[in-house]
Amino acid sequence: MGAQQERGTGASPDRSEAMTRGIRVEVQSVFVPERSDPDDGQWFFAYRVRISNQGSETTQLVSRHWVIIDGHGHVEEVRGPGVVGEQPLLRPGETFEYTSACPLRTPHGTMHGTYQMVTTEGARFDAEIAPFALGELDDVALH
Repeated sequence: MGAQQERGTGASPDRSEAMTRGIRVEVQSVFVPERSDPDDGQWFFAYRVRISNQGSETTQLVSRHWVIIDGHGHVEEVRGPGVVGEQPLLRPGETFEYTSACPLRTPHGTMHGTYQMVTTEGARFDAEIAPFALGELDDVALH
């Protein structure tokens, strides 16, 4: 296999960073109170993703696999083509950023996953998305 992976040790639990085969994936989440209704058991979180090609190969993101775990340990997996309707092609030195969102039935949880990547030479690999916390500001600071 030979794919090198490194994980950053971010100071904040609502952030994560991982590098796989020259693809760096950085994520930051934020609680969105105006889209949440705790009285109805609904908490809404947005997350911003930055995917940077720090390697030497042109690589395309073809699909995603997210693992979402709520505060009760309920696991939901989400798979699909691309991200936000795109399958970005990243040449060495290029970056792609997007924002998406995740509703939860608990005030905190976690997300992690992989992006399925393919190089222009046809090599396929999974770029890691390191775990990050979803939680209201006070809640994230405590976990």
